[in-house]
Amino acid sequence: MRPVYRHPASRPFRPILAFAQVAAVLFVLTLAAALSPARAAAPAPGVLDRAMDAVLVVHSADSANRFLGSAFLWGDRAEVAVTNAHVVGEASEVRLIDRQGRVVLVPVIARDSVRDIAVLGLDGALRGRAGLEAGPAPDLGTPVWAMGAPLGTVFTLTEGMISADPRQVEPAVPLRLLQHDAAVNPGSSGGPLVDAQGRLVGMNARIADGSRMFVGIAYAITATDLARLVPRLIAEDLPPFPNLDLRARPVDLQLAAALGVSASGLLIDQVGQTGLAARAGLRAGDILIAAGTQALANPGDLAFAIDTALETGQIDLAILRQGKALIVTLDLAPPAAPASLTRTVPGDSAARIASYRLETLGFDLDASGRITAIRPNSPALWSGLAEGDRILAVNGAQRDGVTLRGLELTAPAVLLVQAAGGQTRHVYLDPWSKAEGLRPIGGANVLDPAVVVF
Repeated sequence: MRPVYRHPASRPFRPILAFAQVAAVLFVLTLAAALSPARAAAPAPGVLDRAMDAVLVVHSADSANRFLGSAFLWGDRAEVAVTNAHVVGEASEVRLIDRQGRVVLVPVIARDSVRDIAVLGLDGALRGRAGLEAGPAPDLGTPVWAMGAPLGTVFTLTEGMISADPRQVEPAVPLRLLQHDAAVNPGSSGGPLVDAQGRLVGMNARIADGSRMFVGIAYAITATDLARLVPRLIAEDLPPFPNLDLRARPVDLQLAAALGVSASGLLIDQVGQTGLAARAGLRAGDILIAAGTQALANPGDLAFAIDTALETGQIDLAILRQGKALIVTLDLAPPAAPASLTRTVPGDSAARIASYRLETLGFDLDASGRITAIRPNSPALWSGLAEGDRILAVNGAQRDGVTLRGLELTAPAVLLVQAAGGQTRHVYLDPWSKAEGLRPIGGANVLDPAVVVF
């Protein structure tokens, strides 16, 4: 068979074609990289580790040692720590634990329950250590890391990004919070939100969903607001944000059509009899149009207008009352506190109730000692008792239903209970405690969500 001869010009130039294809691919990749948004650099090694060293875990200062939440050292050489006011509640002292396991008792030296900020004094091993310094305000899409103790899992780090421009989350609170999607859960409150350089961006404060668990939207008080408010809290020159004792709702299109007014302002639903709103002469049915020079286009505008006026102590409100325009002056000074009616002992706290009958602590018992009903907001509920539990013993002594009904507690007690399924457990019952313990979670908010409480 004769070989087939091909002229060199008819042979494919495979090496040249391959080179051209590679060059084309590289060109496309280069162009795509040039046109795509720049990706933020990952944190340098050790940056987040050093930031975590400023994180603290907060426990109650009493013998219960309850886990409360998170906190962090404030400033380059920390004189104080910062957390949320809802983390410490009304406590005058809390227990702090650092990453090395050191435990210190510290005082709560300032708190603002409206803006949800608390300041903790430091001493000993924590004082003067490197804390977190504020970085620049983050842009939309900036990578961030949340640090703290979500669900009690201490010194946990989660990653996300700034997912919205700062927004006012509660219309009655004059703060715009950072929205981000780094996972936070109960216990994360009071922990820092940091950027890739380990600088403070904000303090995690709340979760969007009413179930209390993370659903992709979390909020943090901005580092800018913390830098403005924390020094004033320490100096004790920050005016408290007033409680107006006022409920109002936005005038939406439906309300505006029914009332024959424009769709703006706030329709007052209720005015407390002795609050600041009542002192100004406001009434249910009034429509708030403006506060000072601020037109009330959004429900939250009133809070910011009042915040601006705190230094002067009063603000003029423009209202519509039955179609007539009026101006009223709102005095922002808090009313004098009424004299305490609680009997006190010199050098001691408020007088302590000597004893409680067990049957008055929020549950009903049958003859066998089984709990047939639990009342809401009772010591029984807060302790973790449940309907169907049977009380077997109190402080180690066996009891039947008859003796349980007549039993008086003069001190906190340990109950041995048996659940409906047969499992037994111990429950610590302290009717003198002011702290919330276990509580069933669920149910809807009983308030109309359109109503804003000022």
